[in-house]
Order: sequence, then structure tokens, then C-alpha cells
Amino acid sequence: MKASMNIVAAVFVAVLVVLGATIFTVDQRQYAIIFQLGEVRNVIEEPGLYFKWPLIQNVRYFDKRILTLDSTEPERFITSEKKNVLVDSFTKWRIVDPKLYYISVAGDEGRAKTRLTQTVNAGLREEFGKRTVHDVVSGERDKIMAQMREKADLDARKIGVQIVDVRVKRVELPSDVSESVYRRMDAERKRVANELRSQGAAEAEKIRADADKQREVIVAEAYRDAQKMKGEGDAKASAIYAQAFEGSPEFYAFYRSLEAYRNSFKGKNDLIVVEPNSDFFKYMKSISRSGDKAGK
Repeated sequence: MKASMNIVAAVFVAVLVVLGATIFTVDQRQYAIIFQLGEVRNVIEEPGLYFKWPLIQNVRYFDKRILTLDSTEPERFITSEKKNVLVDSFTKWRIVDPKLYYISVAGDEGRAKTRLTQTVNAGLREEFGKRTVHDVVSGERDKIMAQMREKADLDARKIGVQIVDVRVKRVELPSDVSESVYRRMDAERKRVANELRSQGAAEAEKIRADADKQREVIVAEAYRDAQKMKGEGDAKASAIYAQAFEGSPEFYAFYRSLEAYRNSFKGKNDLIVVEPNSDFFKYMKSISRSGDKAGK
């Protein structure tokens, strides 16, 4: 009885071992290739539970997800201006043909990355060699990336890989070139600033001259209008005086004498020499006599 139990247990363990060697699962993030005596027998792309022949078949898994190829050190490229630039880039890729991928690079991710790095660098070198520093920095950067992705993808398909995207993280000038470029940029900015200042000074001078001209015109017109108004006032005053003097000649003579007295004795040191009985003092004498009579 005990021997029978041991046999049953051994058979059960053997069945488990056989089942374990026969059944395998494929994750949704993986591809699976079934090999039989070293040859590719089947490629599994869908997740699930599968069977294989034990001992004579084995399974190898490959990542189905998008992988990243990031350069460890910036690569040096030459632009159309014969200037060196340091380019730091990364590539997004994934396996789309597991069988071709295995045949081309033996399923070795390191070999695949080496191949992709060479392809991307060759494409970037070609594209950068057609363009200036300005173009690769900002002017045509998106266009370069689109063309690079297409070219790299064509070559990557030969090893069963799809290039999802190629991006440049930064483009820098080498330190020995940066200083001269910065000096040239500084000189250019100073030249533009001086040009703008000179243009501003010329414009300011033009505005100032125009303002002075307008001021002179305004002052001249104001003086003309003032003189015109003054002349019109003097004419009206003269007309009024003439009308008044015509009505009283004696008042006119008196008024004229008072004006003469006022103009003759404006200051304390004014001096006039005339005869005492001159007609010039006629109204002074009359005023004096009137004052004496009033006093009496």
C-alpha cells in the first residue's frame, strides 16, 4: 500500500514537471518566440496561455513596449558653416518583427542599440551638414527631426525595429567656439543698439526742429494778431478822442497840455527851461489861480 502511494506521488510530481515544462504564459507587454532545437518555430504576439513540447522546445521573450535609446555623451557634428556643435539626442523605438529582430541582432538589445545609434548619428550628421547653426537650433529643428525619424525608421525596419521618434534635447557650441560666437553676438547687438540710438537722436532732432518752427510760427501769428488788435484799438481810441475833441476844443487843448506835463516831468530829476509867461504853463497858472481863489 505504501509503495503504491509512493508510485502515485512520483507519477503526480512527474506530471507536474511535464506540465511545467509544457505550459507557458505570454504577458501583454511581451513577444514570445518558440525555438525547436535552435530553430524558430513560432512567434507569439498575443498574450495568453500556450503549450510547447518539453525538452525539445524552448521559449524566449522580447519586450513589446517602447524603449528609449539615450546618448550618454553629446555627439559632435559639423554644420554647413563648418562650425562644430555638440548634440544631445534620444530615440524612442520598439520591436515590431520579433523573428527578424532575432535573426538580425540575435535578440541582443545591446547590439540593437549600437545599430540604432549608428543609424541616428549618421542621419543627424547628414542633416546638420546641410544647415546653419540657426537652422539646427531653432529655424528648422522640427523639420530635421521629422526627416531623421523617417530615415532612421527605414534602416531600423531591416532589423525588425520601428523608430517611434527622434528628438534633440540640446544643441550647444563647444567651449572653444562659444566664446568667439558670444563676442560676435555682443558686437552685433552693440552695433544694432548704436544704430537705433543714432536713429532716435536724428528723429528727436527732427521733432525738436519742427517744434521750434511751430513755436516761431505761433509766436509770429500771435504777435501779428496782437498788433492788428492793438492797431484796431488805437484807431477806435483815436476816433473816440477825435469825436470828443471836436465837441470841445478847449478840452482837447487842456488834455494835450496835461499829456505834455506828464511826459515832461516823469522823473524827479527832470528839468525844463522856459519863460514863466510861456503858453506851456497856461493851464498850470489857471489851476494855481483857481486854487488861490479857493483859498481866499
